[in-house]
Amino acid sequence: MAKKNVQQTKMKKTNKTSLSAESVLRGDITGIKRIFPFLGPAFIAAVAYIDPGNFATNITAGSKYGYLLLWVIAISNGMAVLIQSLSAKLGIATRKNLPEVAHERFPKRVSFFLWIQSELVIIATDLAEFIGAALGLYLIFGIPMIPAALITAIGSFAILELQRRGYRTFETVIAAMVLVVVLAFAFQTFLAKPDISAVMGGMLVPRFEGVDSILLAAGILGATVMPHAIYLHSSLTQNRVIGKNESEKKMIFRFEFIDIVIAMIVAGAINMSMLIIAAALFFKSGTVVEDLEIAYTGFYDSIGPAAAMSFGLGLLIAGLSSSAVGTMTGDVVMQGFIGKRINLYVRRAVTMLPPLLIIIMGVNPTDALVTSQVILSFGIAFALVPLILFTANRQIMGELVNKKITTIAAWIIALVVIILNLFLLYETLFK
Repeated sequence: MAKKNVQQTKMKKTNKTSLSAESVLRGDITGIKRIFPFLGPAFIAAVAYIDPGNFATNITAGSKYGYLLLWVIAISNGMAVLIQSLSAKLGIATRKNLPEVAHERFPKRVSFFLWIQSELVIIATDLAEFIGAALGLYLIFGIPMIPAALITAIGSFAILELQRRGYRTFETVIAAMVLVVVLAFAFQTFLAKPDISAVMGGMLVPRFEGVDSILLAAGILGATVMPHAIYLHSSLTQNRVIGKNESEKKMIFRFEFIDIVIAMIVAGAINMSMLIIAAALFFKSGTVVEDLEIAYTGFYDSIGPAAAMSFGLGLLIAGLSSSAVGTMTGDVVMQGFIGKRINLYVRRAVTMLPPLLIIIMGVNPTDALVTSQVILSFGIAFALVPLILFTANRQIMGELVNKKITTIAAWIIALVVIILNLFLLYETLFK
């Protein structure tokens, strides 16, 4: 009976949003209010772009090279807008998510391989998120890592429970958590007092300084363009607002694109602020920070305990919110690629084991975070190539098929990503 009531509640919440969206499509709602029913999916996907792995790569890059690699974050964010728009568009056009379309179009062996690699990517993602949240608890409250990890586990289960209350509740809570991270880094940036002219130079002038800077750029790319966000976004839009014809689908996509642009601007601003703060505080003093605990101490010593606490809070909130999104994605890829599904709580329990073991073994959390980002960078191509193939296919997409210039831009992005990943692999294994 309780389960039935929960399902009825979810249906009521979903129907309420769908009705308001239908009012927009009919033209009954005008002005800025037209956007509101479509806001949300991109913010869920954007959480993947500000997970704890970004903290490690961005702070290392800022402390080691100053503002040099800001342009990498800017370009990565531009890539993210295009990639997430393709994913959202696939869900709107087909009412299927990316793994489901791949399952229909590819041989079983290919689908099985894509499922396995996507699960490995999600494990790497979960490693970063879980360790990051536990580290945040350790930094803020001084809780030892093992108890902090157990508290993180409880917190991640609590966030998953929000999904039972309907996607609007879940989206609202995730958006609120993202807002906390935004405020935390805005506060730190204000206190750090960065060199504005140097910031603009770092954003607008693409350049490297040696092999290590290229490796860090690949890590930033891997931490910014997240494979599991590509899978998830198509799932978030596939049944959220259903277009009855091609004209309605195009209108839905236009509104969802606004959602994507806003969410990616927010995520990009957070990522840039991480690098900017590290550059302002550590680079000018010649201090290379490759450990988040040292970064926390540096914030404390340089700009005060409030800034350090806000850094730890941002890390904690980013880890907790990202962990729930990663678990959702795991459910999507399993159901889509191989047609199987397991209980979300069982999945959450299983995916928590690797980070728990790493924490118990005493592995340096920051090293684990950076390694996870390298693994993530290899998974981008396996999500991105099928996405481009499908969204460029008129038979699949109908009137929402990619324009030629969109497809060309997407293939250029895929090529850049693959080349960077091959370079990263070579440097990691043979240098």
